[in-house]
Amino acid sequence: MSRRSAGGGRSMALSGLRVLELAGLAPAPLCGMILADFGARVVRVDRAPRSAVATDVQGRGKRSLALDLKRPPGAAALRRLCSGADVLIEPFRHGVMEKLGLGPEVLLHENPRLIYARLTGFGQTGKYAKSAGHDINYVALSGVLSKLGRKGENPYAPLNLLADFAGGGVLCALGIIIALYERTISGKGQVVDASMVEGIAYISSFLWKSQNLGLWNRPRGENLLDSGAPFYETYKTSDGKFMAVGAIEPQFYDQLIKGLGLDSDKLPSQLSFSDWPEMKKKFASIFAQKTQSEWCSIFDGTDACVTPVLSFDDAPLHQHNKQRSSFIKNDQEEISPRPAPLLSRTPAVPSCKRDPFIGEHTEEILLEYGFTQEEIAKLYSDKVIESNKLKANL
Repeated sequence: MSRRSAGGGRSMALSGLRVLELAGLAPAPLCGMILADFGARVVRVDRAPRSAVATDVQGRGKRSLALDLKRPPGAAALRRLCSGADVLIEPFRHGVMEKLGLGPEVLLHENPRLIYARLTGFGQTGKYAKSAGHDINYVALSGVLSKLGRKGENPYAPLNLLADFAGGGVLCALGIIIALYERTISGKGQVVDASMVEGIAYISSFLWKSQNLGLWNRPRGENLLDSGAPFYETYKTSDGKFMAVGAIEPQFYDQLIKGLGLDSDKLPSQLSFSDWPEMKKKFASIFAQKTQSEWCSIFDGTDACVTPVLSFDDAPLHQHNKQRSSFIKNDQEEISPRPAPLLSRTPAVPSCKRDPFIGEHTEEILLEYGFTQEEIAKLYSDKVIESNKLKANL
């Protein structure tokens, strides 16, 4: 298999790696996209009969095969695909793959080098292993949700970023890479049990390990980093936008005070908790007097740790992000973040093509994995697979 990138350039870090991603929501698609961005050949195994609308908005660099796993010939086809793959990503609740005859004991027996990544909310064991849930439930069970929220308010979930994507998709990708590295030593694959509850708990290790430092001993919303401090907060500007302030260290706080036009000798101590509410009001009244652009002119180039809160429209246009090419466009002019981190010798070269239609590459993929034209024709006639070539060529 070629070690060149999809664009014909130099080899990427994961070039040549064969990945099968069973179609799912949010975290598994991110995991697959990360691997694809860094060069892996990712096949998204979509459901057949296919849904009217594809739910994977993170299909960059992937190809799609539509397969009915609920029928024995479809399950058999996936088993055969897995015998030639390096990685399988599956996002179903505990027991689903076993019922299909596609559990790790079967697939690893047939391909001992396979990395079988199981990405679920609650993990493969435990009381909730077979229970439904979403990001907010996983963050709640991890303990992290109890720390999120302003004073006097209920805990709040920050979108679905923490469990689905940070604790789920990203840590699952990390687990896969770790298992692949170990395989270079042992020659053997293994099962990756990626629980989003445990993933976000692990991501929050600093919160757990810093509890004795006095950072979190006040009620929620009254601590240093949870919106309690006036110098770690967002403030509205005169044009209805916002500035983010993170001036924790004394030397940075001094520059914040200077930029705000205040005299530090006339202010209470930075860490005087009882004065924080009043200082917040003071800072808010000052920030409200200028536009976001005017505040940027004051604080850019300083170490006050004050930055604009940018919208999705504005972030790609910011000078810093433009200088680093932090955002990219596909051939449909859709903007998205460039893959991170940036590698010096084998950087990611993300595909600029549109995301695949469901079933667009069915025949191409099966041929690549060793199926004959006769076998493919039989799968078509049995309605086990579907193709979407006609729509893709329109």
